[in-house]
Amino acid sequence: MEVLRQWSGDSQQLARMDFLLTGGRPGLFDDEARRLGANLFYVRFQKKHLFAFARELRRILRDGAYDAVHDHADYISGWHFFLGVGHLPAIRVTHVHNPSYQIRNNYGLTPLRRLSTRLGRGLVSRCATMALGTSRQALDEYGFFASPFLRLPKRVLHCAFQLSRFDGDPRSVSTALCNEFNWPQETPVILFAGRLDESLEFDHPRNHKNSGFAVAVFRECLRREPGLKMILAGANEHVRVAFERQLSHLGLSESVRLLGVRHDIDRLMLGSRLLLFPSRAEGLGMVAVEAQAAGLPVVASTAVPKECVVIPEIVRFNNLSEPVATWAKAILNILAKPRPHPTVEDIRWVGSPFNISVNSMLLQQVYSTGNEDQLHQQPRSL
Repeated sequence: MEVLRQWSGDSQQLARMDFLLTGGRPGLFDDEARRLGANLFYVRFQKKHLFAFARELRRILRDGAYDAVHDHADYISGWHFFLGVGHLPAIRVTHVHNPSYQIRNNYGLTPLRRLSTRLGRGLVSRCATMALGTSRQALDEYGFFASPFLRLPKRVLHCAFQLSRFDGDPRSVSTALCNEFNWPQETPVILFAGRLDESLEFDHPRNHKNSGFAVAVFRECLRREPGLKMILAGANEHVRVAFERQLSHLGLSESVRLLGVRHDIDRLMLGSRLLLFPSRAEGLGMVAVEAQAAGLPVVASTAVPKECVVIPEIVRFNNLSEPVATWAKAILNILAKPRPHPTVEDIRWVGSPFNISVNSMLLQQVYSTGNEDQLHQQPRSL
């Protein structure tokens, strides 16, 4: 969506983009995408509907006359490419975003899914013309630097955003945020941005964002500094009731707010004092990058790739094996210092691949030629 916004706002309109939504259902950004000129195709990818999916995919590719197909479903993209053989454009990109542990915990649950993943991996090696990763760590974890991908061109291409979104006055936004939740003005707020995990157990195999650990760290901070507050912004409404019940049991109902999905993450970052980011794994960790643009100090786990660091003086990494008291001490030391201002004017952002103006040009070059050396006009991607 950030790329689509950037391209749609370009007077030369050098590229176009359509979307194939394999979940088969409308999403949060669909109306905006259409307003910006994109076509949206809802085609559910499911094993019992493979023939219908293949038929519709081939029709879309044939009618669209695309220059590139950019698939974000890691190894499953190999299946998509295979089902489109005969109508595929010259540029076929597989992009990995998620930590590799999801292969084990999402795709490795049954023998059939494991077989499908292995076959998809092989199909990527044969059908894709380039592999992109949201970080080098993600590409490495997925095995793209080893057989059977040795001959496949690959590069890191981070997600990116409009820097100006994170510019503003943290003090005034903090006041508005405290008013929204009926907290005293100048209350120090710790932000957790990520979906709620399905279990509050620290060692549950499907815990990803580590929201239960984040609450435990905040509870320790609160024990030492009773005036602190915390907000958790992210999806997974189906576990919200259980999470709120646990917060009540811990005596945190008045100190913690569960916000669900929010469309003002930039505002939340400007109004908070620290981002707590204790993920057990990340493909990159874009919220940590966005927080740096807002001048929001970050305390992240060492599982988060260091490639997310742009402004190192406001980012700290802690190991998840360290006790919550160690995390709390680090956080309180940061909160004792003045909050930094947004960094969007910092020269380190100018050529950064997280800057959407830089990133979108790199992506346009990939779509045009499959490399970064040449560029022709108006590539069209799906």
